[in-house]
Amino acid sequence: MSMLDKLKGMMKGHEDTTRQGVDKAGDAFDAKTGGKYEGQVDSAQQKINDQLGQQQPPEGQ
Repeated sequence: MSMLDKLKGMMKGHEDTTRQGVDKAGDAFDAKTGGKYEGQVDSAQQKINDQLGQQQPPEGQ
């Protein structure tokens, strides 16, 4: 089992909490860098949030 699979398993059922954590981490990174990479951080946050929204439970469960 890869690390990505382990992370996906841990996030399952906790998508809202994960989104909050992603937003908080991005905001902290922006504050630490003075907003120098704000565009890249926002893009990464959006991609992660899109992935969280697209996850469907496996069929049969």
